[in-house]
Amino acid sequence: MRYLPILFAFLFLAGCSTDMRTSLVVYSPHGKEMLTDAEQAFESAYPDINVQWIDMGGQDAYDRIRTEKANPTASIWWGGDGPTFSRAAEEGLLSPYTPSWADAVPAEGRGADDTWMATYLTPEVLLFNSRTVPEGERPMDWDELLEPEWADRIIIRYPLASSTMRTIWGALIMRQPTVEEGYRWLARLDQNTKTYAADPTQLYLKVAREEGDVSLWNMPDTYIQSDINGYPFAFSLPTSGTPVLNDGIAIVRGAPEPDAAQLFYEFVTSDSALADQANRYYRIPARSDLDSTLLPSWMLESDIRAMDVDWDRLAEEGPTWMQYWDENIKGRGTEYLASNPGS
Repeated sequence: MRYLPILFAFLFLAGCSTDMRTSLVVYSPHGKEMLTDAEQAFESAYPDINVQWIDMGGQDAYDRIRTEKANPTASIWWGGDGPTFSRAAEEGLLSPYTPSWADAVPAEGRGADDTWMATYLTPEVLLFNSRTVPEGERPMDWDELLEPEWADRIIIRYPLASSTMRTIWGALIMRQPTVEEGYRWLARLDQNTKTYAADPTQLYLKVAREEGDVSLWNMPDTYIQSDINGYPFAFSLPTSGTPVLNDGIAIVRGAPEPDAAQLFYEFVTSDSALADQANRYYRIPARSDLDSTLLPSWMLESDIRAMDVDWDRLAEEGPTWMQYWDENIKGRGTEYLASNPGS
């Protein structure tokens, strides 16, 4: 009888044995809905691989991969803007990989030596609460957000952690004749901003709860939160043009599971996966070789006016602009304008 406790302990430990599958860690801002579906579909096709995704902003993914350079945790980085991927490639954080569909992506949608590839084209939009912002009163262009009527009604995702917001901020700075005038534009926007949300979830909740009713965000996530999660969101495409970022994917240099990473890379960018992502998650494929009949009608009919963005300049100067904004303008728009009145 004295052996029974030992036997029970052995059986308990055996029953609690760890997952013996290969673990593939993915850093991505694509949201729990799309990431969960990708995980389940991939594991169904490759049952010996356990996908472990961590949902984080594109900038957060870059920061974490850079911090972990000597001992990477993630094997795949899936989602973020081209300039951030390019900066990561220059710092030796990404491993070159040429996918089977590489020829269908233009030069501006791929990194040097194929260190990253564009998966989607992501337009930025003006998001608003469709209950509180009626037809005829909705902002249609960037400059309208500076009008007094939007004071204390704007909620913004904290830009430094988000590649989406960094792209918007950089594009809005370059939209002005000088960087200084770009800073003043953002200072005027800050005057109308009620708060900066720490993450997308907080942004969605604050707008849905009518703590504020307007924001600047990306089109796919606005669709998802409205159609899948039932939030009262709608959007307008800025009439003067909007940045359309190349949303990338890459294998992390020194990836713990490089073979599994390549399988995942090809799987989530296959024809069938991209068609599913287009129809269910509003992702516009960057590839030019997909059968258009597989794509939703709205995608084929949308009139998206792309802003002319100097992506190389954004990659080079964007981090400096963001640091300056964070240290001098965020929450201090009125004071900044008083000290920097311009011409």
